[in-house]
Amino acid sequence: MPVTEVVLAGGARLRVDGDAHDVEGVILSAARGSLMELAWLVDAETGLRAGVNPEHVVMVRAIAPDIGAA
Repeated sequence: MPVTEVVLAGGARLRVDGDAHDVEGVILSAARGSLMELAWLVDAETGLRAGVNPEHVVMVRAIAPDIGAA
């Protein structure tokens, strides 16, 4: 399973399940949604869902590539 790191304003880092491109899409979709819509992601370490305010995201980067990707 690919893992992506999301860096928030203030330096907090969250590692989430999913390809960086897909995580970016979730964040952009929330940003285009209604006021205060959160981007819901799955924490790679705990498996729990986490809501992220898209306005606080400063960087998204791939951590672990998808082994099965061609």
